[in-house]
Amino acid sequence: MLCDLYAHQAWADAEHWKAFKAHPVALEDDAIRKRLYHIHLVQRAFRRIVSKEKYDLKKFEDFPEMEAMKDWAMRYHEEVRHFMSNLNEEKLAENVTIPWFRNPPISITIEQALTQAAMHSHYHRGQNATRLRELGGNPPLTDFIFWLWKGKPEVSWK
Repeated sequence: MLCDLYAHQAWADAEHWKAFKAHPVALEDDAIRKRLYHIHLVQRAFRRIVSKEKYDLKKFEDFPEMEAMKDWAMRYHEEVRHFMSNLNEEKLAENVTIPWFRNPPISITIEQALTQAAMHSHYHRGQNATRLRELGGNPPLTDFIFWLWKGKPEVSWK
């Protein structure tokens, strides 16, 4: 199921980026820009936490051009696809501590952390879809069940 959630996440992220590009005012909108940054930052943060790698996360200001943020997102999806292909049940059951929860701290399984990251992205894509519609754009249908119904289409960023 996690592999499906992450394949869907990549596809849905790409569909949103294409919709924003088709309605350029969206990529000039501060709310969408900041939320895209937040989505991709949190995706990377969770990926680093569960792999127990050190990381130096980029700041919003590191992306004056949205194409650079899109490239950053695309690289993440390549990295996480490779990471997911090497997971097994034993690894998924390992615990990790989520560093931004401190009082009290929280330790969850890698499987739970990865599930949270996928759900978090889905939540914020919904917010961006609403904002795109407010700006006069046409948000793509990216529900998980729609992706399944379409036969799990491959990700396409173009």
